[in-house]
Amino acid sequence: MEIKRDFYLDKLIKSMNNGMVKILSGIRRCGKSYLLDPIFKDYLLEHGVNENHIIKIDLDSIENEEYTEPRKLYDFVMSKIVDEEKYYILLDEIQEVKDFEKVLNSFLRKPNLDVYVTGSNSRFLSKDIITEFRGRGYEIKVYPLSYKEVLQVYDKEEAWNNYYMYGGLPLTVLSTDESERRKYIQEQTDYTYLKDVVDRNNIQNDEGLKILIQMISSSVGSLTNPTKLENTFKSNSNITLADKTIYSYLQALEDAFIIEKAQRYDVKGKKYIDTPYKYYFTDIGVRNYLINYRQIEENHLMENLIYIELKRRGYSVDVGVVESRTSDERKNYEVDFVCNYFSNRFYIQSALNVDTNEKLKQEENSLLNINDSFKKMIIVKDDIHKFYDENGILILGIKEFLTDESLLEK
Repeated sequence: MEIKRDFYLDKLIKSMNNGMVKILSGIRRCGKSYLLDPIFKDYLLEHGVNENHIIKIDLDSIENEEYTEPRKLYDFVMSKIVDEEKYYILLDEIQEVKDFEKVLNSFLRKPNLDVYVTGSNSRFLSKDIITEFRGRGYEIKVYPLSYKEVLQVYDKEEAWNNYYMYGGLPLTVLSTDESERRKYIQEQTDYTYLKDVVDRNNIQNDEGLKILIQMISSSVGSLTNPTKLENTFKSNSNITLADKTIYSYLQALEDAFIIEKAQRYDVKGKKYIDTPYKYYFTDIGVRNYLINYRQIEENHLMENLIYIELKRRGYSVDVGVVESRTSDERKNYEVDFVCNYFSNRFYIQSALNVDTNEKLKQEENSLLNINDSFKKMIIVKDDIHKFYDENGILILGIKEFLTDESLLEK
């Protein structure tokens, strides 16, 4: 079954012929290769591009092993260029090519070549893209399937139950057997994601890395920092990790697209707070596997799903804090998410429910202490008809939030 990924296809279409290398990055097995071929390739064919002007090479295939040599790859592609018409070069797993940067830069100098690549594993991560292709690369970060995309496979309730527990890796979503889903997530986490991190960063203490990511899994959405995690190691583990080592491990996990860090932002002071911060998982199924599907706290999972959906849509997302002062006391309130997109901003609280006035007021406290006119919303777990309360705060269910992108429009 083909799962349409129109959100990313639209990004590819808009980036066509922009003079830069289009780089599809993201956690492995999230669907980058499939997005290039057949989804994008089919679009090109349907819109009049001759198949001879689409050059697709799977560089992790044994039949194309010779093209992992940069000169041979370059010569092969150039041998296919026989006229001045536009050619579309689709290179899957470009990191398999030695010195791939030189090859791509050479292609950029050819005005009739439009280049698209995917990259993953321990040799092709986001910071490499920034360093090597500054001003010449257009990065499209691809996430696992969203809840809206999973709805192409299952009805609303089944899609939610599967997504909530097993995440959005495409082969996980397409599997109809629960044990096979769990086995697949386990294999990807242990033998692909964490192995990539260990290999790239020459990590000797792989057991310490595994315990660290399990700690992050257990406390997803909670404020933390390397010092707090070091203390947790001392009290709960036979392994000792210094805070500097923990910091480097966390950075490595971020670079591999396994986790993302949300910084704290002082809304009234308009400044960032260095520490503590929160971590969220790119795929909730990976998180749930790491704690053996035991700690399925709905409030934390909701936060994770909302955060990743916001990032997927291209927003800059921080964890907010807002100070309230009275003559008697000074109090800080947490804002779950402060979201920015160019000049637009909005604030989000995640709550299981607001079915009593007391709960509603509790969730509103932080939002009502923000003295600006940007949109404010509370997202709850239950399916409800969205409404604005007397303070102008939008209340809606998480499924509607995950499927209706227009809700965030100004």
